[in-house]
Amino acid sequence: KREDGYLLASESCGITAMGGEFIRDVEPGEIVVINEEGVSSIKTTKYAQQRLCIFEHVYFARPDSNLDGVNVYMTRYNSGRLLAQEAPVKADLVFCVPDSGTPAALGYAAELNIPYGLGIIKNRYAKRTFIEPTQDLREQGVKTKLSILKELVEGKVVVMVDDSIVRGTTTKQIVNMVKEAGAKEVHVRIASPPVTHSCFFGINTPDRSKLIGANNSIEEIRDFIKADSLHFLSLENLIKSTNSTLGYCKACLNGDYPMEVPNNGI
Repeated sequence: KREDGYLLASESCGITAMGGEFIRDVEPGEIVVINEEGVSSIKTTKYAQQRLCIFEHVYFARPDSNLDGVNVYMTRYNSGRLLAQEAPVKADLVFCVPDSGTPAALGYAAELNIPYGLGIIKNRYAKRTFIEPTQDLREQGVKTKLSILKELVEGKVVVMVDDSIVRGTTTKQIVNMVKEAGAKEVHVRIASPPVTHSCFFGINTPDRSKLIGANNSIEEIRDFIKADSLHFLSLENLIKSTNSTLGYCKACLNGDYPMEVPNNGI
């Protein structure tokens, strides 16, 4: 809310940036009506279930947003600490795949008391790669988006933390770039479980055959990306990292869709 009217946004950070006062989240099955009389609410059903997209916390949302009262940055930071507890590494350096992997990498480094550094430098003008429609565009996007700080990684055992692996091709390309820069070992830690099922609710993962987690074991994925080791955060600890009891849609991670989808998501 502002003195001159009302604001609606998909994330709370948009309201804050416009100088607005955050009032509340729109509830499942609710229509918010704003007119000259003020704000009113229409509930379309009494049986709407809360199924917030867990991938908003993993990747899509800005870290300075709160989603139904849960801070995105803290969720990602907590996921990194839990990831370190699940799969520690005796390493010289922890770094992230920027930007959505940054809070998890900071949490991982803090939990194990390993130095954190900017092993990968991001071109701020490049856009996100995994949502590109073709592999050629995704590969070119990685080359223009990221560069490895050779002076930092050369000769070291490093832990590379990322938020997720969808197709695996981007991770493989980055691991290769880090090794070419002289890293002694590259251990990959992912702050979410493998993406095993398609999303039918607006995310560009419609073809399950292209999801590396749907068709390969963890060891097969590790071999494909050429990492020295690989570990994904458990679904239990991903939910634990939110410190909330909210209902989340986890369909891309476990196939449990909140509504009927084509071919039951197979």
